[in-house]
Amino acid sequence: MRKVLRRSMTAMVTVLALAGPGMAMAQSAAQPAPSPEWQRKAPAGAPNVVLVLLDDVGFGAASTFGGAAQTPALEELARDGLRYNRFHTTAICSPTRSALLTGRNAHATGIGAVMNSADSRPGYSGFHTKDTATVAEVLRQNGYSTAMIGKWHQTPDWELSPSGPFDRWPTGEGFEKFYGFQGGETDQFEPSLFDGTTPIMRPAGKGYHLTNDLVDQSIGWIRTQKSVTPQKPFFLYLATGGTHAPLQVPQDYIERYKGKFDQGWDKLREETFAREKQLGVIPKDTRLTPRPAQMPAWDSLTPDQKKFASRTMEAYAGFLAHTDEQIGRLVKQLKADGLYENTLFIYIVGDNGGSAEGGLGGSLNYMGQLMGLPESDATKAAGIDRIGSEKAYAHYNSVWAWATNAPFQWTKTVASYLGGTRNAMVVSWPKGIQDKGGLRSQFGHVNDITPTILEAAGIAAPSEVNGIKQKPMNGTSLVYSFQDPKAPERHTTQYFEIYGHRAIYDRGWMASAMHDRLPWQAYATKNTPFDQDKWELYDLTKDFSQSKDLAAKEPQKLEELKALFMREAEANQVLPLGGQNLNNGLPSLSAGVKSMTYHAGAIGIPEKAMPFTFNRSWTMTANLAAGAATRGVVATMGGSSGGWSLYIDAQRRPVFTYRNFEVKTVNLVGQPLAAGENRLEVLFDSSGPGYGKGGTLRLLANGQPMGSDDLPLTSPGAFSINETFDVGLDTGSAAGFYPEDAAPGYKFEGGELKDVTITLR
Repeated sequence: MRKVLRRSMTAMVTVLALAGPGMAMAQSAAQPAPSPEWQRKAPAGAPNVVLVLLDDVGFGAASTFGGAAQTPALEELARDGLRYNRFHTTAICSPTRSALLTGRNAHATGIGAVMNSADSRPGYSGFHTKDTATVAEVLRQNGYSTAMIGKWHQTPDWELSPSGPFDRWPTGEGFEKFYGFQGGETDQFEPSLFDGTTPIMRPAGKGYHLTNDLVDQSIGWIRTQKSVTPQKPFFLYLATGGTHAPLQVPQDYIERYKGKFDQGWDKLREETFAREKQLGVIPKDTRLTPRPAQMPAWDSLTPDQKKFASRTMEAYAGFLAHTDEQIGRLVKQLKADGLYENTLFIYIVGDNGGSAEGGLGGSLNYMGQLMGLPESDATKAAGIDRIGSEKAYAHYNSVWAWATNAPFQWTKTVASYLGGTRNAMVVSWPKGIQDKGGLRSQFGHVNDITPTILEAAGIAAPSEVNGIKQKPMNGTSLVYSFQDPKAPERHTTQYFEIYGHRAIYDRGWMASAMHDRLPWQAYATKNTPFDQDKWELYDLTKDFSQSKDLAAKEPQKLEELKALFMREAEANQVLPLGGQNLNNGLPSLSAGVKSMTYHAGAIGIPEKAMPFTFNRSWTMTANLAAGAATRGVVATMGGSSGGWSLYIDAQRRPVFTYRNFEVKTVNLVGQPLAAGENRLEVLFDSSGPGYGKGGTLRLLANGQPMGSDDLPLTSPGAFSINETFDVGLDTGSAAGFYPEDAAPGYKFEGGELKDVTITLR
């Protein structure tokens, strides 16, 4: 039978070959043409959707909600749509984004903690499970074009290397386009960027800023989609780096706020509170909650400390104003292109409350501060003019974060209080919302956004996606509130938990328990048993700002809510409670590896995929063939805030630069390399066992010493959460002091870079 089939197929091929192209065309013409329905169609009239998420913005930061930073684009959208004053996030970035994109509680998706503190508990795994598909995937399968521009922060750390896998990158989670960055933050002037899954350099040219670039990319993508497939609606998720640290913004935006914060955080909070009442975004009977005892009064600072603190807040306000201005460019283009009227525009002003991670004294280089490396007042005073520029990785004082969260208690990461979880939101949709300029006070949560988008688009939440049964959504669509400001709230119960700080909301009541980690600490220091945490009780129907603890007066209600929290925690993979754990033993590409060799073109490799060089001695060797004009990066890790680079300068000299945050910068310069084969070595000899110990750095060329220097101490765990290890190119911000005429990245050229080996000793 097989012989007969083979003979028949051979004969057919022979006939077609003899017949020539005419018969082949006839055969092709005989096939049915593609159906005009070959592209999936969205429901008739489905709106375009723009979802904007800012980063680390307190409820009382933007002028639209009473803040000092001017946000005219947000105000324009609010005049056309609705302001929401009881909208909530999770209190930290990754979980908020997970709930936002899936409509589920963050722990139910697997991302119940920020990515670098994921662990083996199912609710804290650091990745979306496949039974919680993103809204992008659902929309894509229902006729939408989809793009993610900006900060993702949803891929587990061990899957961020060029080896993948890539199914948990944006392009594997329903987004047809991804342009942005992976970590929790990035340098705003020299970002660590990806296009799809490929690391790229930022566009060349002076005057670059990431937020401008992200909006340019957004506008370009929308216009391309509407040029090619004008009938298809689009879903754009634009998540800016603003206003997460580092606070970096063009200088003229900082100048706009010069002297505006010299009154200090206590007075600023009172001023914000008064404006909030005047605007009507908080009730007239709201009480202003007091400053936590752990935070200093403004009047306790020295004149130099006040000057430094004021400058950091000027940079922050300028950063927020600049970010909003770029969003305004997007709105303007939507109007110019006739797309605005039928665009559901959701503008969420922060993924949590203001960030206290800059420390009580503020920071020139907040990553060093988080790593426990000191900055003296003298160092800060000397570097004050660097704040906001590419020469600093600055963050404002923790107490400014509290001030911008007025009228609420505490800050980002403290999920037990509204200062961590209450964020401003504006929704505009001219075709679908008639109550222009309205205020909505129904309880809302970030997990409500996906159901809202789906209802507005006329798409049912699928029970199965890509053959996998889906978990039910925890969020409730907010479309019911669009036309009726007095409609009873439908999202009646919601738990909160981050780092052991926890709360439960139920029909106007909130019970809260703060655990032991302060928001400016990288690690918890007390490890207090959870059953020793003090619970508080608030009636938010009468107490908008969560200011009056009723635990002693309503013990039965408190016990009822504590039991409800445990039921919700059990149902959503929150248990067992574990607090904060950064040394979590999760997968690592370099686990147990003492030596790894890399070749030119190996770029975008996360620190966690590298041999762990911290708190020990190590050696790096590089073999290369030098020519008459050899120059460029040999190998680099980290960036301008902290890290190192081995490179060949314009005089063909080997240079090793080690930036130890604000503690010390080492710059070892050798003699010009001879043409031909060369071997470079960098050795770090640790001064002894223990975290963050110092040591001696040495540079050798072909076995000959080129220089050495001592470090008093070093980072105990990381240079950054976004910069990478690169060979032959420096992606992101520059770790070395490269020639002024060098193109971004200072690519190795004029010779052959053979290999680079890092060995732990």
